[in-house]
Amino acid sequence: MSNRTFTMIKPDAMKNGHAGAILDRIIKEGFRIVALKQTKLSKEKAGEFYAVHKERPFYGELVDFMSSGIIIAAILEKENAVAEFRTLIGATNPAQAAEGTIRKQFATSLGENAIHGSDSDENAAIEGNFFFSGLEQF
Repeated sequence: MSNRTFTMIKPDAMKNGHAGAILDRIIKEGFRIVALKQTKLSKEKAGEFYAVHKERPFYGELVDFMSSGIIIAAILEKENAVAEFRTLIGATNPAQAAEGTIRKQFATSLGENAIHGSDSDENAAIEGNFFFSGLEQF
């Protein structure tokens, strides 16, 4: 079991000015930031990142959305990081997210749900390495 996970603060949360509050919440929940950057994904890079969903009906909308604005990408560290972070962010659909979760507080819809969190240790490593070289991870 890894103690690292990957997250992205999505374009909707960035546009709505929630990045600072979300990062503050992550830190207060005991996660250590191992790598952090602000960037903007091209449609090509967003498509590459979400290639696992290529056959799903929402893929095109997801790529368009994730390339529509600035994001913050981060690798986080904490014991049992993937599961702990998934609990912190809440259900993908903010209407179903538990009170006190990041998505309940900051997401506006299923499509614009404020934040991404890796769903497994394997994907956390793949996703983190997509955005950060070894020299950028502390």
